[in-house]
Amino acid sequence: MKMTKEDIKEVNNKKVFISKDDEYLFAQGTHYEIYKKLGAHLSVEGKKAGVYFAVWAPNAAKVNVIGTFNDWDETSHEMERLGPGGIYALFVPGVETGEMYKFLITTPTGEKHYKADPYANYAEYRPGTASIVTDLSSFKWTDEKWMEEREKKDMNKEPVAIYECHIGSWMKHPNGSDGYYTYRQFADRITEYLKEMKYTHVELMGIAEHPFDGSWGYQVTGYYAPTSRHGEPEDFAYLINKLHKNNIGVILDWVPAHFPRDAHGLSEFDGTCLYEHPDKRLGEHPDWGTKIFNYGKTEVKNFLIANALFWLKEYHIDGLRVDAVASMLYLDYGKKDGEWLANKYGGNQNLEAIEFFKHFNSVIHGAYPGVMTIAEESTAWPKVTTSVEEDGLGFSFKWNMGWMHDFCEYMKLDPLFKKNNHYALTFAMSYNSSENYILPLSHDEVVHLKCSMVNKMPGYQVDKYANLRVGYTYMFGHAGKKLLFMGQEFGQEREWSEARELDWFLLDEPLNKGMKEYVKELLRLYTSNPAWYENDNNWNGFEWVNCNDSERSVYSFIRKTADDKKKFLFVLNMTPVKRESYTVGVDSKKKWKLLLNSDEKKYGGNGSKIAKEIAPTEGECDSKPYTLTFDLPAFTALVFEL
Repeated sequence: MKMTKEDIKEVNNKKVFISKDDEYLFAQGTHYEIYKKLGAHLSVEGKKAGVYFAVWAPNAAKVNVIGTFNDWDETSHEMERLGPGGIYALFVPGVETGEMYKFLITTPTGEKHYKADPYANYAEYRPGTASIVTDLSSFKWTDEKWMEEREKKDMNKEPVAIYECHIGSWMKHPNGSDGYYTYRQFADRITEYLKEMKYTHVELMGIAEHPFDGSWGYQVTGYYAPTSRHGEPEDFAYLINKLHKNNIGVILDWVPAHFPRDAHGLSEFDGTCLYEHPDKRLGEHPDWGTKIFNYGKTEVKNFLIANALFWLKEYHIDGLRVDAVASMLYLDYGKKDGEWLANKYGGNQNLEAIEFFKHFNSVIHGAYPGVMTIAEESTAWPKVTTSVEEDGLGFSFKWNMGWMHDFCEYMKLDPLFKKNNHYALTFAMSYNSSENYILPLSHDEVVHLKCSMVNKMPGYQVDKYANLRVGYTYMFGHAGKKLLFMGQEFGQEREWSEARELDWFLLDEPLNKGMKEYVKELLRLYTSNPAWYENDNNWNGFEWVNCNDSERSVYSFIRKTADDKKKFLFVLNMTPVKRESYTVGVDSKKKWKLLLNSDEKKYGGNGSKIAKEIAPTEGECDSKPYTLTFDLPAFTALVFEL
C-alpha cells in the first residue's frame, strides 16, 4: 500500500494492537467492538504500513497467516500468542487491501486447518473460501437525517410494512456472473420499486457470507462480511445509504442459531469445538446437519453480540430479524429422545440461550434506540417482546407464526368448508396483546411444494386472485406489523427458487397487474392512516363488529385511533357468493365513505358498483343501534372510512 507521510500519520493515530484490556474484556464477553481488533486491519508500525492480523485460537499449537502476500507459504509469518486467552496476532508490513489470506492452524496433534478469518469483512467469491483484506472506513455516509430521526421513533407506533427480499433472485441479468446484480445496481432498482409500492422497510435475506446458494444465506461462514456475490463492502454500504436517503429502512436476517460444517468455517476451528458446544447433544442439529454455538462460552457470546453491533454501527442497519429463535430456546428442538441433554433443572429450556438473548437485546436497545430486533419464534414461549427488566427476552417484535399458519390453512380451503373453520381468522386476536407482533407471509410459505400465495387459493384462476385480494386486505387490516415476501405483491404463480428471478413477465397479465396495484393501494392506506398501525398490541385500535358470521364466512371489524376520531370499517366476504343487502352494525348516524373495493376492474375484479357513501339507518344490528346496508360482492373486501 503506497502511503504518503500524511497517510502514515493518520493511520498511526489509529494504530491497531491488542491490549491487556482487550484480552480481558473479550474473555468476559463484553468487548463489543472486538471486531476492530480481531481479523485483519490496516495499521502502521513505525513508518511501515501493513496489516495487523489477529485470531482467537486458544487450543492451537501454532498459527500462521498465509496469503497472496507470501505466496501461501505455510512456513512464514508465524503469529505470536499474546496471553492465556489464546489470541494470536502479527503485524505484516507491506500487505495491501485486496490481498487474500487464511489462518493456518496447527493443532497439538499436528493436523493443519486452513481457516477463513471469522472476523473478516470481505470474502473471496464462491466457490473460493479465502478472506480478503479490506478497509471499511472509506465510505462516506450521507444518511445523517435518517439516523437522527430513527432514534426518536417508537416503532410500535410507526407503520412497518416489510418487503422480504433475496437479492440474488429478485431480478437477474441475462448475462454475467450467475446473473447477479451488484449491490449498487440492485440499490438503484429496488429503491424506486419500494418507493412506488410504499413499503417502509426491506428485509434482506442471506447477506452474511455463505458458501452454498441453496442455503439462502442461513448457513453462514462469514458473519462479518456481506457476501461477495454482489460486490464489495463499500457497494453494500452504498445500498443501505441509498435506501435511507429515500426513507426506507433496512432489516437483515441474522443467524446466531447454527453454522455449517464447512472445513474453512467455524467448525472445530482450532482443532477443538471452539465455537460449537463439544457435547453433540448440545452442539449439533441432527435434522439440519449443522453446528450449534456454545452460548455458555463468553468469547462465543462476544463474537455474536459484537457481530450484531457491527452491522448496526458499520452499516447503519435498522433491524435484525433473528432466525430460528425456537431452535435456540429449546434443548430438544428437532431432536429425538437421547439426542438432547436437559438443563440443570431437568427441563428442556436452554438457560444459556435465554441469557444470551437478554444480553443481546439489552445491549442493542441501550446503544441504538429505534433499532428493531425481531424474533422468528414459532412456539408460545412467553414474554418474547417483554423487556428484560420485566424478565422477558427483550425483542422489539415477534413473527406471529400462529397467525400465519391459521391464515394459510383457512385461505386454501374450498369455500364450502370455510364456515366450519371460521375461528381460524379470529383466534389471533385472542392472544394479540401478549406480544408485539409482525404478520409474516415469508419465503418459507412459498417453497418446498407449499405453492405460491396465489396458488394456495382454490377455484378458477380469477377466483384465486379475488380470494387473495380479500386475504391481503384482512392482513393489512388486522393488528400487527406487515411482512410480504417478494413476488407475492403481484401474484407470483410459481414457487420461489433462488436459482431464477421473479416472474416479472406476469405484470403483462391483467390479474397480476391488478394485484400489484391493489397491494400498492393497501400499502398507501396503511402507511398514511395511523388508525391502521399505532395501536397494534392492544384493543384500543381494533374492534370486532361481527366475528361470528360463520354461515356466510363474512368478517367485519374496525381499526381506529385511540381517541376514536378516526375509524375504518373492514368487511370481508370469503366466499364466491354475493351477499345482497348485507348489514353491519355501527354506532352512529354518520355516513361511511367507501375507500377500497377489491372487486374493482382495475384490480382484476368484476367491477361491482358500491355507493361511494352509505348512510346508516336506525335499527339494531351486531349489538349496535344503527345499521349499514349494502350489497357485498363475491370474494370481495370493502373498506369504509367514517
